[in-house]
Amino acid sequence: MCGIAGMIDLTEKRRHAPRGAVARMARAILHRGPDDDGFLDGPGHHLANRRLSIVGLKDGKQPIGDESGRIQVVFNGEFYDYPEKRVELEGQGHTFRTHTDTELIPHLWEQYGERFWDLLKGQFAFCLHDARTNTFVLGRDRAGICPLFYAVAHHDGGPWLLFASEAKALFASGFVAPKVNTQGINHIFTFFAMPGPLTVFEGVTLLPPGQYLQFTPGSGSPETLLTRKTYWRVNYPDQGDEEYGGDEKATVDGFEAVLYSAVERRLRADVPVVSYLSGGVDSSLIVAMACKALGRPIPTFTVGVTQDGMNEESEALQTAKYLGCKPVIVKCGHDELRTGYPDLIRAAEFPVIDTACLGIQQLARSVRANGYKVALTGEGADEWLAGYPWFKIHRLIGWTDHVPLLPLGDLFRRAMARLNGVKPYPRKYVHAVQKMVGGQNAWLNVYGLMSFNKLRFFKPELMAELLPRSPYADLELNPDLHRWHPFHRQMYLGARIMLAGHLLSCKGDRVAMSHSVETRYPFLDEAVTDAMAKLHPRWKLRGLLRDKFIERAVARRWLPAETANRRKLMFRAPMDSWIQQNAGTDPAERWVDEVLSPESLKATNLFDVEAVQAGRTKLAAMGKRAIGKTGLEMGLTAVVATQLWHHLYINGGLCSLPTMRETQMLAEAV
Repeated sequence: MCGIAGMIDLTEKRRHAPRGAVARMARAILHRGPDDDGFLDGPGHHLANRRLSIVGLKDGKQPIGDESGRIQVVFNGEFYDYPEKRVELEGQGHTFRTHTDTELIPHLWEQYGERFWDLLKGQFAFCLHDARTNTFVLGRDRAGICPLFYAVAHHDGGPWLLFASEAKALFASGFVAPKVNTQGINHIFTFFAMPGPLTVFEGVTLLPPGQYLQFTPGSGSPETLLTRKTYWRVNYPDQGDEEYGGDEKATVDGFEAVLYSAVERRLRADVPVVSYLSGGVDSSLIVAMACKALGRPIPTFTVGVTQDGMNEESEALQTAKYLGCKPVIVKCGHDELRTGYPDLIRAAEFPVIDTACLGIQQLARSVRANGYKVALTGEGADEWLAGYPWFKIHRLIGWTDHVPLLPLGDLFRRAMARLNGVKPYPRKYVHAVQKMVGGQNAWLNVYGLMSFNKLRFFKPELMAELLPRSPYADLELNPDLHRWHPFHRQMYLGARIMLAGHLLSCKGDRVAMSHSVETRYPFLDEAVTDAMAKLHPRWKLRGLLRDKFIERAVARRWLPAETANRRKLMFRAPMDSWIQQNAGTDPAERWVDEVLSPESLKATNLFDVEAVQAGRTKLAAMGKRAIGKTGLEMGLTAVVATQLWHHLYINGGLCSLPTMRETQMLAEAV
């Protein structure tokens, strides 16, 4: 993995990029590639790469081109079928000069042109320039593992496209200013994620998974040039066309084979590979398969949460012992949460509500400190195979939405709103969302719980501004979803929102790469996701309790039954720190109180001061299992995270911590 950045003149003038701008962008993402850098200066474009060397250690310096040097690319990611693709291209007359998978891109473009998207398998974000036609191509992988941000800025009499692996690089250019996008904040308080294309920064776009830009500067306005194109999107068979899998053994055998192959491919590297390991079945199965593929135990890294009921350390240690792995345990508790959250927001670049992300950031730090660069992870299975508890809850109560002339489901959700101390959303708003996503489903229940906090904490003026525009309308949902099985419609929402906008960003790439660690996802292999999509829902959730049915059937062949059948624990770090007031004089401790002060809340102009203070007082008085506590915790965490993000990235002045601008200036001075 690496970091990429650049500036492209969108006019026909082919102006040179402003002196030092792209160098500053590259420095802002040094953490993504501390091993090397590379730049391409040309008329009308200046491209940069920060390299984390994993494949082709000695000759992988970027940019990399084809034989003629007319096609050049800067690349972030991995192509796991690189050896096979290289042999194929050499057979077609192409000559390779390096041992790095980056070189696939210019040769595939030269051979296939725009048809090459179907042949790019792995995790990636890149910018390609074809000097023969002055064509630029920027694209992102199917799942959304590697990020790619872009913005348009005007300088020297015309528009420029700026792109980068992280938004902070855009701001470092000096031509894009960080400003609040309130609709992006609306997304955070709906999805607790940033799925794109909207971001929390006005004018900054996150290229969605499976999309690309292709343009020739000077051939149109920025709006027409930067029309996003889709080469792949999450898809399911029409209802009734799913693979029912009458032969259970053959179906399980088939899934086991594609998953094992995916693990094998993700062990390809010129550096050692380790794995994250929780107590759950997903990561345990990945570790078991990795040990078999390597012919030896793989080192494992586990978060140990210092709070009862949330710690999977003992279960992970059991799995490590069973497989003969050497485990590393990384502790995460109150102290780490309060002192480490600013670093999490700096890395993520948007308000992070899931405190578990801090634990994953701690894991990445430990992986790097132990001398490694690459880690396998089990993310992705829950979204594709119904691993979350709310899928079971929805199956249990979902029938209430289908009783003729008796809207029991709607009445239940409105009652839940009142139990949470807020007024329900207008019925027309709720029904419009249900229509967009093909009916009520498990994710709408979860996001509804989070959305109550907009009614609870947003200033009335902001709520009035945002209510008419549904965040779901910004997602560019697959128009075919109404043809799918209702169960698959909710699987799709998980892949489109939770996976790309949360697990692969603030719980994936962003926290890992902040410590120069690449994470790899066997469950998101193209063959694995295709296989999971085709299967009938009964292979994902059978009955009310048997979730991830096919994965657990495979896991019982590799792991003890206790591990294979273990229920999912919704891991998160403790949130109690948010209600501990007057924690001390150290800025690392007192920032929570500072960003929640009446003065700071008034300065951001997003939240109702009295409502936030009342919510904090109420949460402090609630028992561990009080009704509505989880929703209130999530809401207050979102307020804290948003205030902290505003301080770090927008205007500063809300607490004693250094802003991102101050941090960058200090780094440049060193």
